[in-house]
Order: sequence, then structure tokens, then C-alpha cells
Amino acid sequence: MSNFTPTTVKNKECLKLDTLQQRVACLADAGPDAIDDRLNELDREWTAGRVTKAVIGVLIVLGFGLTALLNPWWLILPAFGGVFLLQYLFTRSSWLGKMFHEMGYRTGFEVDQEKMALKVIRGDFRQLPTLLDIENQEDISRLEGEGGIVVEPEVSKVAPLEAAKVALEATMN
Repeated sequence: MSNFTPTTVKNKECLKLDTLQQRVACLADAGPDAIDDRLNELDREWTAGRVTKAVIGVLIVLGFGLTALLNPWWLILPAFGGVFLLQYLFTRSSWLGKMFHEMGYRTGFEVDQEKMALKVIRGDFRQLPTLLDIENQEDISRLEGEGGIVVEPEVSKVAPLEAAKVALEATMN
């Protein structure tokens, strides 16, 4: 028996698309289950920063272990780890992080941007009021109370590609 559900197959197809906007639009078109599956995958994804920190930790622990067991010259490994940590501390980027990013790992910002766009499309923030929503509600209530014309908003499905574009633009700010 295969462990691939239709949602998983659709997710795999969506991930093959070129741009983030196309991938998010494809997932939006695939439905809420596809978005949920992708959000779960994104929670487990290793970013360039996470890999960098793991490598630095391994350098430090391995260096001290080899120093204790074999030779004091192995202290060079924790020294390199310390240099990488200091470099990251003062520049907010690291040579290792850039190297891992070039190897194909995404930055934390890129992963968070995709997660936020998917959550916007899924409707997670629909119930959060904004200043404009409150003002509009007050205007509508006043207009209705005065006997004015009330027009029901047209409800139409937004094209997934357009929704993805708007969601991604919102996450950039």
C-alpha cells in the first residue's frame, strides 16, 4: 500500500514549480489539506541558519572530545567554531550560512515568508480586526441605522495565483 495521499502527490507537484508565488498558488488551489501538509513540512525544514548552528556545535563538541582523547592540537576545531560564532554575532550573517544557502538550504526568512503566505491564504488572520475594518463597520452600522442602502458585498473566489501574489507581497513588509 502506498503512503502517498492525493494531497501529498499534489504537494510534490506544487514544489516542482519555479517561483514561490506559483508554489503557493498551486497549494491554494489544492485546498486546505495541502496547505496544512505543507505547513507541517515547513515546520520540520532545516534552514541554512539551523544547519550552520548544528555544524558549529559539532565542531566545538568534536574538537573538545578529540582534544581530551588524542591531542591538544584538536583545539583548533572549537577555535574555528568560536570564530564562526563571533563572526555571526557581529555581522548577523555567516560564511557558513552563505555556503549552506548556496548549497540549497533556504534562509529562515524564506521559510517564514512561505508559512505566512500559506496561513494568510488558509484564512488564519481573517478574524483579526484592523483599524479599517472597525471604521467600516461603524460606517455601515450608522448607514443602516439611518435607513440607507445596504449593499451585500460580492463574494467571488479569488484566483489562486492572485491570492498568492497578494499574500507574498504582504509578507514582504
